[in-house]
Amino acid sequence: MTAHDGKRLVGCLRILTDGYFFGTITELLVLPEYQKQGVGSSLLELAKENTPTMLYFGAQPGVESFYEKMAVKEACNLT
Repeated sequence: MTAHDGKRLVGCLRILTDGYFFGTITELLVLPEYQKQGVGSSLLELAKENTPTMLYFGAQPGVESFYEKMAVKEACNLT
């Protein structure tokens, strides 16, 4: 899934799914100058709408607040 500003790619989300039971977000990337403008939130919402059940992913340290704002629940903390 991608986000564009005109012809410029400004964000992307990669999701792997079996199409039936699960989806895993492997990457959610937004150019720094486009962060805090709703790009990542829109990509995450699009992923939620297009995944049959629960989404699984890991977050880099320091970006937990973004996922908390998006009402993502922590399954376990391995750190």
